[in-house]
Amino acid sequence: MTMVLNSLRGHFFKHLSYTSSTIITGRFFTGRRVHRLIPFIRFSKSSAAQRYQHWKHIQTAAKFSTLSSPSSETPASDSFTSPYLSVRICCHKDVADVLSEALLCFGASSTTVDEEESSERSDEIIITSIFSVCKDVKDCISLAADSIGLQKIPSFEVVMHDHTDWIKATQELFCPVEVSDGLWVVPEWITPPDLQATNIILNPGLAFGTGEHPTTKLCLLLLRDLIKGGELFLDYGTGSGVLAIAALKFGAAFSVGFDIDPQAITSAQYNATLNNIGHEELLLNLVPGKGILPSADFSSSMDIDQTAYDAEVINNRGKYDIVVANILLNPLLELADQIVSYAKPGATVALSGIISEQIPRILERYSQYLENITVSKMDDWACISGLKK
Repeated sequence: MTMVLNSLRGHFFKHLSYTSSTIITGRFFTGRRVHRLIPFIRFSKSSAAQRYQHWKHIQTAAKFSTLSSPSSETPASDSFTSPYLSVRICCHKDVADVLSEALLCFGASSTTVDEEESSERSDEIIITSIFSVCKDVKDCISLAADSIGLQKIPSFEVVMHDHTDWIKATQELFCPVEVSDGLWVVPEWITPPDLQATNIILNPGLAFGTGEHPTTKLCLLLLRDLIKGGELFLDYGTGSGVLAIAALKFGAAFSVGFDIDPQAITSAQYNATLNNIGHEELLLNLVPGKGILPSADFSSSMDIDQTAYDAEVINNRGKYDIVVANILLNPLLELADQIVSYAKPGATVALSGIISEQIPRILERYSQYLENITVSKMDDWACISGLKK
């Protein structure tokens, strides 16, 4: 499977999962619920942290789905390039959520409930499901309906799509993001709207960091203001590599990106190439999970590319002019001492991936390490930055 095709498909699923979380908040769209290989969860509008965690879990589920095949005898690459089935199921609104979950149990790869796409009857709704071509769709729907006590099989229609529909869907769903005047994040398949601007070209695949999320925007804006030229930058949890790449484009001398996910390192390497950035400017390093320092046999036990792992880099503390960790609340709290340890005295440390109501917890945890702390916000999200004491 080529990098482009793999990341396009992953990117499409990532967009669906990102959409499912933002749609529930009512910021951009309304009425769509995406179910994807994990139990569907209803969230209150105030529970943004749970919504974000849910997004991350869906992203992980999509990753395993991308690597799976329709049968044990079929390679993963064939599963991607093979056709797939799109099934529209008409059911009563009261059973839409539970039927969606049941469909996942009996063979559907994903289900989407769209309240704006209703049937001719006001009490009915459409569920759009994706199945592999090896599935008996009627049997799957029958089993799902029977499992939730429906007396008859809901009406449905099936359309077969070619794998190129995934690529087309991805290209249609993602547009260039204007972070601010003169700063764009642009999908690799689109010509930048402003060729004179600072354009960060991305295909994030299954990694987080498309430029759409408020935390990514907040970090990009902070970096543009901080970087004057010649800085050493660390992106702690690099994802797609968007921040590490942006730092170089803003004038940093060298960027380093850490991540615990091999897929993220692969994605970031690919994106660096898209932006004509080589190893002499950007080092991407795979690290153990939960911030634990590596043991001597870490690289062999993880079965990773040796070039993606360098214990010396991981253990090289106190050298960076700017450190950014755009991750999640819990790792920010648990790894505070490690995150700050990479910064020079007086260097800027920025923390994001949190919602406004979590700001006090971050301030309490990091006040022992940082001074001159400032907070920037966008929508319900925040970025906290300060100088290392």
